[in-house]
Amino acid sequence: MSAEIKQKNQDVFQATAMRVSVVSVIVNIALSLLKLLAGIFAGSGAMISDAVHSASDVFSTFVVMIGVTLSGRKPDKEHPYGHERIECVASLLLAIVLAATGLGIGYKGIDNIIHAGSGTLATPGTLALIAAVVSILVKELMYQYTVRAAKKINSGALKADAWHHRSDAMSSVGAFIGILGARLGAPILDPIASLVICLFIEKAAFDIFRDAIDKMIDKSCPDETVEKMREVILSVDEVLGIDEFRTRLFGSRIYVEVDIVMDSSKTLIEAHTAAETVHDRIETEFPDVKHCMVHVNPGKRTDIPESVRK
Repeated sequence: MSAEIKQKNQDVFQATAMRVSVVSVIVNIALSLLKLLAGIFAGSGAMISDAVHSASDVFSTFVVMIGVTLSGRKPDKEHPYGHERIECVASLLLAIVLAATGLGIGYKGIDNIIHAGSGTLATPGTLALIAAVVSILVKELMYQYTVRAAKKINSGALKADAWHHRSDAMSSVGAFIGILGARLGAPILDPIASLVICLFIEKAAFDIFRDAIDKMIDKSCPDETVEKMREVILSVDEVLGIDEFRTRLFGSRIYVEVDIVMDSSKTLIEAHTAAETVHDRIETEFPDVKHCMVHVNPGKRTDIPESVRK
């Protein structure tokens, strides 16, 4: 893959992430104000807390914007392999914020359950109920919008931000259940729902954290991706087999190292041409591959074990 195509892909990555992030900031600010006003006028502490949760998503989105911008910087003398892992750092920060948000919701739920018998759980107005429904719909739409973009450009930070949207939707579901339960005479439903939501949020935070760690410690690609790459390599006519094949995740990108086997009677030019063909096919058919290193080993078809032979 040429440098121009790689740069174009990087530009698409940044443009997509920034566009989604700007939309996210605008929606979160508008939704925070709506829920805050609804919570104040309807007398709903749950809705005011939900408004604060939405406001915290603005911070997480700014972390994504900074992480994506820095990770897209070109390689330099001190960082010859690029800056993609900065996005992993952003994902780790977002996972921590998400986990803290979930714990906060869980703590509040437990506190409300403990004090449920003291009569401190007030009955909120209808406006808070309407605001909760609006929040659930808007935040779920934002989750779908953001997670599709994250999958398209393979962005861990954007995926983490998508889960912030869903955690906010879950929080609003809890607020809705609590508000409705309070209006029906069962305010205890609010803190119980908060505890369930807390578990979902903690699971999402753990998954995001583990994914970011995997990308920082050079974990190999999934088996199905490796197998597809093997098929592409072995589809090159001159390649008789594969001696060694390694992949590693580097932020949102992939590095590939492969030792191919060619007939020992081939010339140096023929070997070089075959290696270039393997290199170009891998980087073209797998856009997330930042670099593919190909080494040629001389051999004959009869020398190659059946497991790595074409």
